[in-house]
This record gives sequence, C-alpha cells and structure tokens, in this order.
Amino acid sequence: MSVTTEHPDLTDPAMSPLRHFGKEVRIERERLGISRADLGKAAHCGYSLVAKIEQGERLPALDFAEACDRVFPTAGGRFVRLWPLIIKYAYPSWFRPFVELEAVAMGIRSFQVQVVPGLLQTEAYARAVLGAVRRSAESVEHMVAARLQRQRILARDKPPELWVVLDENVLRRQLGSRAVFAEQLERLLEEGDIPSTVIQVVPFSVGVHAGLEGPFAALTMDEGPDVVYMDGFSRGHILADPADVKAALRVYDLLTAMALSPGASRDLIHSTLKDLSP
Repeated sequence: MSVTTEHPDLTDPAMSPLRHFGKEVRIERERLGISRADLGKAAHCGYSLVAKIEQGERLPALDFAEACDRVFPTAGGRFVRLWPLIIKYAYPSWFRPFVELEAVAMGIRSFQVQVVPGLLQTEAYARAVLGAVRRSAESVEHMVAARLQRQRILARDKPPELWVVLDENVLRRQLGSRAVFAEQLERLLEEGDIPSTVIQVVPFSVGVHAGLEGPFAALTMDEGPDVVYMDGFSRGHILADPADVKAALRVYDLLTAMALSPGASRDLIHSTLKDLSP
C-alpha cells in the first residue's frame, strides 16, 4: 500500500491498548522485583526498549509478549492475547478492515505505481516510505512494526497466492539510501522465486497503461465476496460491490498482459540492482 497519513495517538490511554499493555508490563515487573535490564535480556532487547514499551511509546514485538508470559508466572498467556489488539490499533482506523480481510484472503493481487507494496517491503525501506511524510519518530516506528506484522501471512504453511504488478517507476524511485534500496530490490528477487508469489513489471516502454488511475489491491476470499482496496491521497477505500470488483479485476488482467513476463521482470529488477553497485 502507499504511504498512509492518518495515525491515532497510541499514547492516549482513552484510545490506546498500547498504553494499557505497557502499564501491565510495568505492574508485573515491579511486583516481581525484576529490573528492566533483566526483562530486556529475557526478551532479547535492551533496557531502553523495555522502558519505551512500558511508557506506551513503542509497539512490542510478538517475541516480547511471549517473553512476558514466560517471565511473569501468573500471566497465563495474557500478553500474547493482548498483542494482536495492540498491532490492530497501530493502523489508521480506516485501514484496519482491510488488514483483517487481507489476513484471511486466499489470493492477493496488488498493483503499485510509486512504492513496493507493504507486504514485500524490508524494514528499512518501510521506514523510508513511512518517514517521507512528516510524522514523529514514534509514529513511524509504530507503523513500521505494524507493516512487518502484516507480512507474517506470507510465512504461513499455506500462504495466500500473491501476484504483484509494479510500474517500472517503483524500480527507478530510490527511497532511502543506496544500501536500503538495494536490499529492497534483493527482497523482490527473493520473493519472486517463491512458488506462491508472482512479480511482474510494467516497463516505461508501454507508455499509457490501464493502471494510471492509481494503486489498488484485490482480495480473493474463501468465504464472502471478493473486495478491492483503492489507495487515495489521505486514506484508502474498500469496495465490495461486484461491479467494482469486476472492473478492478479487468484492469488487473490488462496490466498483467501489458507487463513483462515474470522472468523478464526478474531480469529488469536484477539489472536495476546491478546499476546500484558503486
């Protein structure tokens, strides 16, 4: 997905499960007389990160929640149960329904004009994308963590079938440093070799193409109607009307026909990566 601009204040206790999670960690830790450094050691992180999580300033990783359940004998799995709710509220409110649908989709077809889709972004590239819009460092880190969490669906035993079409502009727009962008291109090459993933590029030579109206993603669902997510300037929109879905899928079919083959697309990505070499 493209850069989002709406983001809730996750430190507001009236609207933030994050602040509640941090408070629960601090209460349990202090009750047991465990230092932040010791909890950090158990969770494979530093004192500073533990402090920021307790203050509601950082999203905890799933590993951190699991460590809390191990270290705090009476937790009973509470922190792992809280964790999905925390991640959910890291997304803008209008984006949460799409994330929930994406997590259970059988197939995902994504078209992007400006950036690599969120499901395939590296952490550093995601940080560069999300930091392009002026927002606090805390907000960027929250959104990066949430974006990486979305990618866990690709690591399942039965991941969704992912088909990505990129405008060549995505390969030419360097976001972040040369090293950051090179790492992202390498990620695309790796993902393109996975059987459940197809990546194609629409080259500049095509000129006008069917996707000039903007990026979108189509989800194929096991149960219920298929849906389309359309990116917008300030927020995205989910379309479930069968006529809208049919029109979007036709555009996607046209894009795949105009794009280079997966093999030729891989060659283009690889040559772009070579051009980044010093």
